[in-house]
Amino acid sequence: MKALEALRQRLERDWANGELRARRLLTPEAWPLELPIGKPSGKAVSEAFEQIKQHLDTWRAVRVGEVVWQPVNYRALAEPALMPISWRLRDADEWLAAIGNTALSKEYRQLRQILAATDPRYHQLLVRQRQQVSARSAEETIRLCALADALTPGCAQGRPLRALPLVGNDSKFFERHRTLLLRLLAVRFGEEALVDGLEAFLGALDSANHWLLVVPLADGLLPFAQLRIRAAELATTPLPAQNILLVENERVWHTLPPLTDTIAVLGAGLDLAWMSAEWLRERRLAYWGDLDTWGLTMLAQARLSQPHLTPLLMDSATFEQAQTHAVVEPEPAPTTPPDGLTEVEQALYRQLLGLERGRLEQEFIPDAKVVKTLNSWHGEVTERERTR
Repeated sequence: MKALEALRQRLERDWANGELRARRLLTPEAWPLELPIGKPSGKAVSEAFEQIKQHLDTWRAVRVGEVVWQPVNYRALAEPALMPISWRLRDADEWLAAIGNTALSKEYRQLRQILAATDPRYHQLLVRQRQQVSARSAEETIRLCALADALTPGCAQGRPLRALPLVGNDSKFFERHRTLLLRLLAVRFGEEALVDGLEAFLGALDSANHWLLVVPLADGLLPFAQLRIRAAELATTPLPAQNILLVENERVWHTLPPLTDTIAVLGAGLDLAWMSAEWLRERRLAYWGDLDTWGLTMLAQARLSQPHLTPLLMDSATFEQAQTHAVVEPEPAPTTPPDGLTEVEQALYRQLLGLERGRLEQEFIPDAKVVKTLNSWHGEVTERERTR
């Protein structure tokens, strides 16, 4: 003879079992669920009548599912007595209602919302990954499943993950959701495809292993003419120069003129997380990138980290001067200019988007103009320093 509370506890344990949870939520054949209550013994009927009466009253009061009653003969009774034999639950709604746990009911509603809005191929995983799913909102999980649908091998094309043009993507997006995203992608492509990690699968830049080219533009600043430093290390290691020139690509290092007390950092591309380094706030900064939507996007990201930086050679006049060398931008950045651009830069961003050939790479800007611009920036920096 099972008490109502004992069966409720069993149902709650069943919810915690990933295999049972998946079977009951995803397999219609799992219903109805019949829970045996059992019959009291003849001895119990004759010796513990009040307890039996309380047992019957408890089951008569149940309003969830269906309590199946059956007449049972006992020697101590003149007539057969109706006894609750089983508790029949018809679906998952009744399962959770029978448990009567507010937190689990909320979890179930969230999961039901997710299942209604996502591809069925993910459902088995989502139902089993209880901790991963309950740790985020239903909206986040739905968006993550949509992202898993959109991602394909190599789609990052060498960009860091945080730079992918995805709705809601921010600097911490992939960090927050990496584990569940990997599992979702494994459903689509198989675990073997992801054995080397998310960045390798998507063809994304792994910032932890990204090496930057560091070039001193004056003698005596570093013991090497060039050296490579990991971006993660540069975030915590100050360079011994007052002036720092950040250059998007490495290909133009040979055009950089000698500049006193200046070090150039080349090849960061979209890997700009290191620019939030505290030591850069005490440096004179300049940024030079390609003249296209992605170059302006990188400028915006750099400026958001260090608002005092000076952009160089990233204006309409420079583009017009070398426009004959402009090419088609294969995959422009999003149509809305990013935060971090001035109004003039936003206008240039929109202009480049509207051009058939809206990409001017750094190496096609005349060397003489590069040297003149960098010397002018450096001279202005030096003059400001003298007048402080």
